[in-house]
Amino acid sequence: MFVDESKSGDYLLIAAAIEPARLATVRRTIRSLVLPGQRRLHMKSESSSRRRQILSVLCAEGESATIYRAGAGYKSDIDRRRACLDSMVADIAASGHTKLCLEADETMDERDRRDLARLIKEHACPDLVYLHERAAQEPLLAIPDVIGWAWARSGDWRRRALPLVESVIEV
Repeated sequence: MFVDESKSGDYLLIAAAIEPARLATVRRTIRSLVLPGQRRLHMKSESSSRRRQILSVLCAEGESATIYRAGAGYKSDIDRRRACLDSMVADIAASGHTKLCLEADETMDERDRRDLARLIKEHACPDLVYLHERAAQEPLLAIPDVIGWAWARSGDWRRRALPLVESVIEV
């Protein structure tokens, strides 16, 4: 499970599940989309034509993600993130996934570790291993970034991302 967030509008936590047998193939696909001189794919840095290309490739590859959405009913983005993490870990516990990779953010990583340790106990999924990685080191973090960016932009971008969205869970 590879996770990124979007704070443009509603708070979104985007979780892309990739089968272990497909990890190397999907990493190669993502790396093939990184242009010379780029360290990583990041939708906010891409041109519109590149964004369309990236979304098309991910759709053709059959990638998908679940979006956890926390609206305005929370006091802060910290509370929104915690609510999304709670819902996501509950789903992971039910699905049997055992690895969770979140995009690293120095301002959130320590709090995430505390919250995830608590949630793993609460949802009884002791086999779940989690880590924070930089997107430049883990290409698969581009998938939730792409989906979250397009979903948050709405309009035609959301329409293009619809095939990539397995479900949207309101928390």
